[in-house]
Amino acid sequence: VQIAIKGALVCAKLSLIPVRRGFWGNKIGNVHTVPGKVTGKCGSVRAKLIPAPRGTGIVGAPVSKKLLMFAGIDDCYTSTTGHTRTCENFVKAVYAALSKTYQFLTPDLWPKTDNLPSLLARHAHKLEEYAARRHKRQEGDRPRR
Repeated sequence: VQIAIKGALVCAKLSLIPVRRGFWGNKIGNVHTVPGKVTGKCGSVRAKLIPAPRGTGIVGAPVSKKLLMFAGIDDCYTSTTGHTRTCENFVKAVYAALSKTYQFLTPDLWPKTDNLPSLLARHAHKLEEYAARRHKRQEGDRPRR
């Protein structure tokens, strides 16, 4: 029995996922809800997490409410379809929806890039000097007949 408990602990520690949290409306205060609408599916159960305003709480079934509280989400609307009485599929669908919070890119996750000037912009002064010298050389030449 002790080996089974240790195996379950290792499996649980390996199944940890990062949960991204966000704002609803303006960005005042701490993050409190999911960053956008996310959907998870397991079996016939489809769970949708929708951002909610601050102070709403978690609107959903007690099972999903407990899982979202463990994830650190304070305000969230939930919408589920399918046979939600199968608790295992219901929990896995909510878990899948939480794991999708980091799967879409928003501007705050964009990498910072340095805008490098183009080769023409970098060597523009050399090109101007070359064009001026060439123009001067053409003016000084004898006219050809």
